[in-house]
Amino acid sequence: MYISMIHHPKAPGYDLSSLEVCISGAAPLPLDVQERFEAMTGARLIEGYGLTEASPVTHANNIWAKRKIGSIGIPFPDTEAKIVHPDTGEDVPAGEIGELIVRGPQVMRGYWNRPEETAQTLLEGGWLRTGDLVAQDEDGFVTVVDRKKEIIITGGFNVAPSEVEKVILSAPGVAAAAVVGVPRGGGAEVVTAVVVPEPGTTFDEDAVRELVRSQLAEYKRPTSYRVWEELPTSLIGKVLRRRVRDTLIADRDAVRALPTEE
Repeated sequence: MYISMIHHPKAPGYDLSSLEVCISGAAPLPLDVQERFEAMTGARLIEGYGLTEASPVTHANNIWAKRKIGSIGIPFPDTEAKIVHPDTGEDVPAGEIGELIVRGPQVMRGYWNRPEETAQTLLEGGWLRTGDLVAQDEDGFVTVVDRKKEIIITGGFNVAPSEVEKVILSAPGVAAAAVVGVPRGGGAEVVTAVVVPEPGTTFDEDAVRELVRSQLAEYKRPTSYRVWEELPTSLIGKVLRRRVRDTLIADRDAVRALPTEE
C-alpha cells in the first residue's frame, strides 16, 4: 500500500499532512519506501510483525523512541519471544539465526477442529511456532531473515529471498520484486527474480545486475530476471511468492512441452 501511494501519479496533489503514525507489516519494509513516504507525508512510518495465529501483532518498532530500520522492533507488552533452533528447539545465542517463537495473551488456543496441525504449531507452555527465521541484536531488536519454507537452496547454500529483494527494490525504476527458487533437479534451485517496473519506466536489467553484484555474494544473485505487470498478492497486499514460483514452473514446463521443429 505504501509503495502504491508513493508511486501514484496523483499523490503529489493531495495534502497528507494529517497523517501522524503509520505501521507497515505483512512483508519487509524497504528503506527507500520508508524514507520517501515519510518525506511525502511528514508521518512516522514504523515496521511491525505478526501473524494470524497471534491476533495478529507481536512485535513493532517504537514510534517516537529508538527504532531500528530494517527490523521488526521489539515484543509488544505482555508478549514473550524466543529464538530457537528450528529442528532441536534449543535457544540460539544472540545474533545467530533461528526460528521465532512467541507467547502471550494474543496467541491462539489452536486451529478449529485441526488437532494435528495445532500440535505441530503450539508447543508446550503455550509457545507459538511462527515459521519465520530471525536474528536478535544486543538491544533486543529482531530482524526477519525469511520464511523457513521459502528459503532457496542453491549450490549447497541457503538464500533468503527478502535479502535479495531488498537490494533489487533499491534500484531506480523498480516498483515491486519477488525472488523465488525454481527447481533445476537434484534438489537444487535457480535463484529467479520477477520485477514490476515503476509506471512509465523500462526495466534496466544490466543496471540491476550490477547493483546486485556489488552487494550480494555470487550464490545469492538471481540467474534470471522476468518482468511482469504485477505480482500476485494476498488480500492484505502481501506478495505470494509461492504463486510466483508456481507460475514460473508452469511456464517453464509449457515451453519444454512445445513440439520441436523438424
